[in-house]
Amino acid sequence: MTQTRRQFLKTTALAVVALGLAGTFPALAQSVDLDELLKPGPLGDKVLGEEDAPVTIVEYASMTCGHCANFHKQTYSDMKKDYIDTGKVRFIFREFPLDPVAAAAFMLARCAPADKYFEIVDIMFEQQRSWAFTDNPYQSLLDFSKQIGFTQESFEECLTNQGLLDAVNAVKDRGAGEFGVNSTPTFFINGEKHSGALSIDELGKIVEESL
Repeated sequence: MTQTRRQFLKTTALAVVALGLAGTFPALAQSVDLDELLKPGPLGDKVLGEEDAPVTIVEYASMTCGHCANFHKQTYSDMKKDYIDTGKVRFIFREFPLDPVAAAAFMLARCAPADKYFEIVDIMFEQQRSWAFTDNPYQSLLDFSKQIGFTQESFEECLTNQGLLDAVNAVKDRGAGEFGVNSTPTFFINGEKHSGALSIDELGKIVEESL
């Protein structure tokens, strides 16, 4: 169910319970059509790695998902060093917000300079508890946004951009409707679905088998 701008602004200040919604158990692997999966959504994809890398990993994540934060703090840097930077993996990161605060965080990352996107996502996951799980997430997110270059005016301009919110929702809706994403994080490795935060050993085994 998508959020309109009015609903978003009304619900952002509510306490977030997304941590309890995140997937905790690995699901049986299933495959989706890779060509369809790799078609970018209305925002375009955020990508790291070589276009001709033999393995493509697509991650659907929520910025308020504790398991997503754990993956990015514990596995992501090793994945980047061992597989993305070595030309083995092309990594695509997609929005799957579980709540309005996660949607707001994705919108801010998209409103920031394009070359800062992954840096900002990393900071958001690293500092997740300081802005996502507070009594007033709206104010906490505003305070956080000022650390990464936003003013109150640019913050509000970004979060009242209905077209951007609709596009974030469209990425989520397509992930759920076409590819069966129902928890975060969810990974597609060369089209094969894996749910839950993967350790570097688990991810590495799958990647090596796909090379």
